[in-house]
Amino acid sequence: MARYSDEEQETKELDIRSLSSSRLSSSQRHTQNLPYIHKVGVPPKQNIFKEFRDVVKETFFADDPLRHFKDQPRSRKFVLGMQAIFPILEWARRYNLSKFRGDLIAGLTIASLCIPQDIGYANLANLDPQYGLYSSFIPPLVYACMGSSRDIAIGPVAVVSLLLGTLLRKEIDPVKNAAEYRRLAFTATFFAGITQAALGFFRLGFLIDFLSHAAVVGFMAGAAITIALQQLKGFLGIRNFTKHTDIVSVMHSVFGSIHHGWNWQTIVIGAIFLAFLLFAKYIGKKNKKFFWVPAIAPLISVILSTFFVFITHAEKHGVQIVKHIEKGINPSSVDEIYFSGDYLVKGLRIGIVAGMIALTEAVAIGRTFATMKDYQLDGNKEMVALGTMNIVGSMTSCYVATGSFSRSAVNYMAGCQTAVSNIIMSCVVFLTLEFITPLFKYTPNAILSSIIISAVIGLIDVEAAILIWKIDKLDFIACMGAFFGVVFASVEIGLLIAVSISFAKVLLQVTRPRTAILGRIPRTNVYRNIQQYPEATKVPGILIIRVDSAVYFSNSNYVKERILRWLTDEEDQLKASCLPKIEFLIVEMSPVTDIDTSGIHAFEGLHKSLQKRGVQLVLANPGQAVAEKLHASKFPSLIGEDNIFLTVADAILTCSSKKIEEA
Repeated sequence: MARYSDEEQETKELDIRSLSSSRLSSSQRHTQNLPYIHKVGVPPKQNIFKEFRDVVKETFFADDPLRHFKDQPRSRKFVLGMQAIFPILEWARRYNLSKFRGDLIAGLTIASLCIPQDIGYANLANLDPQYGLYSSFIPPLVYACMGSSRDIAIGPVAVVSLLLGTLLRKEIDPVKNAAEYRRLAFTATFFAGITQAALGFFRLGFLIDFLSHAAVVGFMAGAAITIALQQLKGFLGIRNFTKHTDIVSVMHSVFGSIHHGWNWQTIVIGAIFLAFLLFAKYIGKKNKKFFWVPAIAPLISVILSTFFVFITHAEKHGVQIVKHIEKGINPSSVDEIYFSGDYLVKGLRIGIVAGMIALTEAVAIGRTFATMKDYQLDGNKEMVALGTMNIVGSMTSCYVATGSFSRSAVNYMAGCQTAVSNIIMSCVVFLTLEFITPLFKYTPNAILSSIIISAVIGLIDVEAAILIWKIDKLDFIACMGAFFGVVFASVEIGLLIAVSISFAKVLLQVTRPRTAILGRIPRTNVYRNIQQYPEATKVPGILIIRVDSAVYFSNSNYVKERILRWLTDEEDQLKASCLPKIEFLIVEMSPVTDIDTSGIHAFEGLHKSLQKRGVQLVLANPGQAVAEKLHASKFPSLIGEDNIFLTVADAILTCSSKKIEEA
């Protein structure tokens, strides 16, 4: 049944007053204190080139990056330009000893965490241990000069290491062709940097936002489980392990080796120190003052386990050890990058994927901590900085580095003040490469596996998944699609599913926008969705519909057909209730931010369909962009200039008065 209010008499009185007011001059309306119906102004004609320029500016230069250069002398512009490229030149002038204390503590703390992690992450990428350390030496120095975040800690991360290792291994066997594999890794890193820097330079950073938060949550959780499963090889001491990353293959490999592949000494070492690491994380989470406990726990584990293996010669009993880490700082790898041939294309493809994932993680981390400390993070500068550091890194024997969430969190809690904490960390890694690497010879692989397992557990965010389920079921599907794709197929399949579902959601929302029937809130002139406000009542003989989206070629036909379906359903209810038929259809257009040629054609078709039914089309509150295009197409002359109103209330007053006149 159609819902009409018991206040119909009040509405009729309002209609009669509006009829009288419509016949009076504006001075008479003011004298008699009657409602005045405001008309939508005709926007002045815009210069098409200026309008296009404004659109481009708002899309790519919304933050007006050149505003600081206005009205500045040439010498000052040069200084500002250098500061824009190297933010360190700006904040270093205000640097002091107090800030250095915080950065020193933070840098030493994250260094103790990153050194054992880097060795393990290099193993995830199927590279020798020193390449993980190389990637925490040069890239942090470049980022400290060019990055705009005060809190990001730079280095290899688990997800990108796994992704890179998986994609590279499909092209080259890392054992049989180690040199070619390493060269392809540097090539992929080079193109990852090119991708990141290009996105920032051309101000295309908004593209990474197409990978939704829900998809990232699912992808990260799936990657965490996949990474943890991969560590079972080192944790259990298995020598012959599957090259696949899906859970079925890994479990088959694990349980297929139970009788002849597992090493109990390795399991004992791994289990003891994994329990220690998890307990340390629990202490740090329980009391924020003890943040340093989980930060130094990995290094303590490495020292103790290495000492234990050394004095017991556990390697002779089947305990696998690191054996050798190359001593010395990063050698040049410029000559090893593929700039031609088939591997160039493969490196480009892998680099783009790895670069985008690394960029997404770094920007998300940077924005999180910038919000917590209440400062602005320039996303495009971040992309250029991350890209430059990976380009330089690819030429200095590094693989893809980015912002690490675990290390950045420790950096933040340790009291870092600026990017100098990255410089401190880099200096510690330098000393490690120069003097300490031989001491890692007896480090058991089980410890590295335990460190990685304890680190990736934090990537599984169950609370976020539950919240996503409560808020948006489509987002939850994207989250679970990415999760199961990574766990049961592969990292790249999970990533593809995540991107596909995110795009599908965008397309669904664009092609199927929401529409709603509006009713009048009692004792007001406010009109709202009758489903959200059950007390809102329909106006007799008038149907009010709101379109909650821009009207483009992709949804114009749907909008027209949905409005006609609303009208048909309403007329059927009115016939069944023996109530007056619909004479006016008001389209509330305030949410319609834009309209194109297809949208205008759809409204013309809607007008013709309504004419055949004896219903007048009325528009309420079109925005400036919409009003400009409607007048350019002469649509107001088609439906009548007096059928476009500033508000729904004004439209109701006029339509009601016309009904009374006709009666």
